[in-house]
Amino acid sequence: MEAEIILEFDKANIAEAIARAVSPDNYKTPEGLSVRTTSKDKKVTTLIKCKGKLSTFIATVDDLLFCTATAEKTLQKAQKLK
Repeated sequence: MEAEIILEFDKANIAEAIARAVSPDNYKTPEGLSVRTTSKDKKVTTLIKCKGKLSTFIATVDDLLFCTATAEKTLQKAQKLK
């Protein structure tokens, strides 16, 4: 199973910060699961490959989207504090 998730943000620096926030997931994956996140311009692209169970694949996509939303909310709060 594979999924390519592309998220677009208002600014390139926001996209880069989001990609960096979720990129630790690129390295901490069980065998048979691959997660690669990159940013370019205003877009964050994540490629997920899973050779295991469908439940693992779905949980990985869910986790990525949750972490992305959390990072975005954190950046918004930090912007307000400036």
